[in-house]
Amino acid sequence: MVLVFAYLAGAIPVGVILGKLFYGTDLRTIGSGSTGTTNALRAYGPKISVMVLLFDMLKGAIPVLIAHALDRGPWLVGAVAVLTVVGHCWSPFIEFDGGKGVATGAGALIALQPWVAFAVFLMVAIVLLTHYVSLGSIVTAVAIGIALSIAALSDRVADPIAIAAVVIAAIIVWRHRGNIDRLIHGSERRISFRNRATA
Repeated sequence: MVLVFAYLAGAIPVGVILGKLFYGTDLRTIGSGSTGTTNALRAYGPKISVMVLLFDMLKGAIPVLIAHALDRGPWLVGAVAVLTVVGHCWSPFIEFDGGKGVATGAGALIALQPWVAFAVFLMVAIVLLTHYVSLGSIVTAVAIGIALSIAALSDRVADPIAIAAVVIAAIIVWRHRGNIDRLIHGSERRISFRNRATA
């Protein structure tokens, strides 16, 4: 049951719900069509995007914390973390559409290993320097996967946790494959922190 809960919790389309609630529009029809924080920022401005970010992180973290509280083993806890991201990226509530897994993956990974939260500094630095959220997301996800793999090799982290981090990173990279192509060809859109939504 905890695995089903993890998938369905991750699948809650927060960006779509908030867009319809506050603006009467479907976030999937705006900008990149993604349901995550970056597209919400471009479509609706910072207030809604911060709400999307927080709720998407929570839906990644809460199932993992519940699995911990139920004293499940590391393999199941790792699977729970992965399934929250799978649910976010391929939600049955919106025709198996979704976001790119960054915020939900961050919430799940921080719940798995709290020190992963320090990776936010890497992402923020990359975004501030380049204005490419996609680049910051990809590099940070891969860096977390590598860091947890190294920690697992030195027996500081259980192997299933490192595997979960690598799988989550792989999903995030896969969901950004269009962004990667645009980055390579110099056509990726930069983020503007001054955008505001119009009602």
